[in-house]
Amino acid sequence: MDKNLEEKLKSYGLSVEEYEKAKGIVGGELTQIHWALFSSLWSEHCSYKSSKIHLKNLYNDSKKLVSEDGENAGVVDLGEGERVAFKMESHNHPSFIEPFQGAATGVGGILRDIFTMGARPIALANYLCFGEKGSDRLEQLIEGVVSGISFYGNCVGVATVTGQTEFDKSYNTNNLVNAFALGYYGKDDEITSSKVKTPGLDVVYVGAKTGKDGVHGASMASESFDEDSESKRPTIQIGDPFYEKCLIESCLEVLSKGLVESMQDMGAAGLTSSSFEMSFGGGRGLDIDLSKVPLRDSSMGPEEILLSESQERMLLVCKPENLEEIVSTFSKWGLDAVKIGTVREEKEIKLKWNNELICEIDPAKIVDGAPRYDRPYKKIEAVDVDSAQTSDYDLSTALSSTQGSSRKWIYKQYDQRVGARTQADCDSPLGIIRLPESGRELGMVLGCRPAVMRINARLGGFDSFLSPALQLQIKGFTPWAVTDCLNFGNPQKEHIMGEFVSSLEAMSEACRVYEAPIISGNVSFYNETENQNITSTPATGVVGLKESKDFKTPASVFQKTGSKILMFSCQQVIWSGYGAEVVGDKTWVNGELNPEMVKDFGDSISELVKEGKVLSSRLVSKFGISYALSKMVTSDIGFESELDGEGSEFWNEEEMYQVLLEVEEKDVNDFMKNPYFNTVLGVTESDGSLHYDNNSYTYDQINKVALEAWGDNFEGLE
Repeated sequence: MDKNLEEKLKSYGLSVEEYEKAKGIVGGELTQIHWALFSSLWSEHCSYKSSKIHLKNLYNDSKKLVSEDGENAGVVDLGEGERVAFKMESHNHPSFIEPFQGAATGVGGILRDIFTMGARPIALANYLCFGEKGSDRLEQLIEGVVSGISFYGNCVGVATVTGQTEFDKSYNTNNLVNAFALGYYGKDDEITSSKVKTPGLDVVYVGAKTGKDGVHGASMASESFDEDSESKRPTIQIGDPFYEKCLIESCLEVLSKGLVESMQDMGAAGLTSSSFEMSFGGGRGLDIDLSKVPLRDSSMGPEEILLSESQERMLLVCKPENLEEIVSTFSKWGLDAVKIGTVREEKEIKLKWNNELICEIDPAKIVDGAPRYDRPYKKIEAVDVDSAQTSDYDLSTALSSTQGSSRKWIYKQYDQRVGARTQADCDSPLGIIRLPESGRELGMVLGCRPAVMRINARLGGFDSFLSPALQLQIKGFTPWAVTDCLNFGNPQKEHIMGEFVSSLEAMSEACRVYEAPIISGNVSFYNETENQNITSTPATGVVGLKESKDFKTPASVFQKTGSKILMFSCQQVIWSGYGAEVVGDKTWVNGELNPEMVKDFGDSISELVKEGKVLSSRLVSKFGISYALSKMVTSDIGFESELDGEGSEFWNEEEMYQVLLEVEEKDVNDFMKNPYFNTVLGVTESDGSLHYDNNSYTYDQINKVALEAWGDNFEGLE
């Protein structure tokens, strides 16, 4: 192969086969503009070429889903005239290279996916994974990512209500930063499509000016890292949340006035992806003059303009008679609104530069014609271990570990209550907001426990939905719908692709059982550095609805002294993940999950909650019952075990699944009739301490260990 061609293929991220296919589409040698288009739109990040054949099998057949395929986010109907749009996306590679800006622009990008569809963003969440204690750049990465998230979310004025943070050596050189956003539609709000369907309309660029930041960002996000990853820093976008706030208000204003037919965020691959996807989705062509795009740098040429991922920009389509009012509205907010083209009847996109035609191509041939790979994989089967030994550790060991220490340092930096809708914030296992018009409650939980995935990917796929679904059910919420953010290593490796397929099939199966459609999502492959892959991490965002206001949502901490703490169990799997990893033991799993039984368990607990007699509830998760109880103790209310002879194995064993309910003593007999009732663990007391199995911890001791452990584990982050 010609050396110049070889270098060009590497630079643009195309294989020889893809290059030949692209030449066949254009009917000859690629121009520089063609290189830019195929490089971005055929990147893994934009085309999903390694995952699309599997994603089409995900469960999304539900009357709740009211948005069309191919939109920026999924929309579900909540009844009573209310709907919500939500989605989760990754910003992993940018956040490793430039933590602050990478994480900040991840928040900005996911917000634009929401309001481009006409929904007002009202809640944010994040799923983060970092390396092990002592790993290179760890404190810099944590501080930069958390600062970037808080800076953008706080400034734009959207509450961050929940999240999840994990640590493991597999993330030492590839941290994960997944951003979740949810937006609201009231009775009079319309869903805005991204599809261009009417010829003769104006194509309008709105928002901030275009710069050189983020050029080739989509291609960078579709590559594995090597020792030269620092050189990719110029591909990182720079965000401005104050511009974003103005963009939110101006976009929602023109949408509310009916001035816009369709709109699309300029996200990955910038103007390229937005224009080609809008055109392909609606079956129409576009005439676009790139020389009319507002620029921050006048030296930029057409390729840079097409590929720039400068933030806070949108592309919209409107009737010519509405253009003047749109320009006036955006000008009022200090933003550009410039006509850069028109919609054509024919299904071709014509790109011009100073009135010279530089490219003409059918968008279907490049968007729908992207490569589709059925990569080889080996399915992950269920694991059943005959015998195992619970790891020997105490509560202090769990609380002082990176996995068990307090996350307060992270979430205290977030504005969790801006907008006055938050009913439960990051202090709770789930975020809860009040819906503006009906006053009902909406719950949000992020899921996926990497420790489960490291043991068995199929089990981890089930758990990535079932665990957050139970978090919702034990508060009286119905799991309504799901978004996912699928973070994996190199898909060209058979075992990685096997984990992808197996976990995705399990997640989809569990969602089908619950009739909770997967309405949106994101795939992030190539989370790999120098041949080392991350733990396969299919993160989820599960949204649940509390349909009735007739009962009080149970708290997550003890509410009264003299209450009984009851344990309910749906024991299908015993495993040793977090506990074994903390003390360096071999991890193991015994059993297999049955989603139908888990749903029945969750439904059964939910019915108890809806009777209004549950004071507090908590799902037993990592480190077992003792750790869960430590999270329920308050400065005024503690716990005294009433069990005899139960040793550390009982209190520390990790099972799927156990639930703790606090109820008044007079109601205990009624609860004991439930088929999943297991035992009365003990009683709440007024000393604010935790007593079990000859162990005693005060509330102050628990919090001191958990809080101080954060500073001990991450030097300088106190």
